[in-house]
Amino acid sequence: MEFKPEKKLGFGLMRLPRNNPDNAADVDVEQVKKMVDLFMERGFTYFDTAWMYNGFASENVAKEALTDRYPRDSYTLATKLHAGFFNSLEDRDKVFNEQLRKTGAGYFDYYLLHGIEQSMIDKYEEFDCFNWLLDKKAQGLVRHCGFSFHDTPELLDEILTKHPEMEFVQLQLNYLDWKSRWIQSEACYKVAEKHGKPVIVMEPVKGGTLANLPEEAEKLFREHDPEMSVPSWAIRFAASQPNVMVVLSGMSNLEQMDNNTSYMQDFKPLSAEEQQLCFKAAEIINSQITIPCTSCHYCTEGCPMQICIPEYFSIYNEDMREDLSKKGWTINFTNYEILSKTHGKASDCIGCGQCEGVCPQHLTIIDFLKDVAAHYEH
Repeated sequence: MEFKPEKKLGFGLMRLPRNNPDNAADVDVEQVKKMVDLFMERGFTYFDTAWMYNGFASENVAKEALTDRYPRDSYTLATKLHAGFFNSLEDRDKVFNEQLRKTGAGYFDYYLLHGIEQSMIDKYEEFDCFNWLLDKKAQGLVRHCGFSFHDTPELLDEILTKHPEMEFVQLQLNYLDWKSRWIQSEACYKVAEKHGKPVIVMEPVKGGTLANLPEEAEKLFREHDPEMSVPSWAIRFAASQPNVMVVLSGMSNLEQMDNNTSYMQDFKPLSAEEQQLCFKAAEIINSQITIPCTSCHYCTEGCPMQICIPEYFSIYNEDMREDLSKKGWTINFTNYEILSKTHGKASDCIGCGQCEGVCPQHLTIIDFLKDVAAHYEH
């Protein structure tokens, strides 16, 4: 198994810049083109998209900003099949063929069964998706077969033992989740390593959580190296793990692209001392974070009440870091009111559970929404 050499930073086309903040599909394509150009200019080549990213528009944007503008052999493109979007053998091909059309790529360098966890694995097996993917490879439509994963190291070990033909695995890996009893980044990484499968990293900055740190945690990094940005520590931590092939960053503007590519152009792994700094920062963050949401927005696509769950969790987390007994009121009360004019309130939740069924972090979203409602709607 030979992989095309890649610089260790990949462009995740998941949190693309928007013209309309309330419409994920209304992507600022002209800014994305500039981001793609800078990315390619600095020698990076790995792009990652998926069927439902950016309100189902990400694959179209990949065509407009990348595949229509660059020779096919100059970049690497990955996309995915999610269990939520097929219910027959024929559906698998309908999605795949539409992805080929939407991206205009001709073939995919990497193709993943998307977001495997215990609740989904039976469906992927029932519809023979692992062999289906191998067939796509035999046809020359896929170069490398793998899957992204959100569950226990035990399940990962089971899957890789049963399907050694899978060539790589995509894992959520960052210094905050390294020892997490929910995500278990380190344990899952070691399973992939045991099976000899290179790792592609998703959520290295945990949806922006590791870009906006508590003051005490940020100070640790600033004192050690004032030249390095705070999010750079998260991306470099992930890239420093020897079995990591590519670290995906869901960059949302040209400034983020400029920063990330600047320090990853000539990447140097973190020292043991620097990795320990990351773990110290994680302890500080964990002592202050209330809801470990990554803002992936999987939960909002099917919410019948159109509740902007990640946004509510984000402002709630901010408030929970404040000493509200002294402050009493924060700007987030106003932010909540503004958001609730165009989205459902937290109290509008009907407890249907669809959000919890698709949450990669396995959050008890319904209960957390009750906390948000109690905080902002009293």
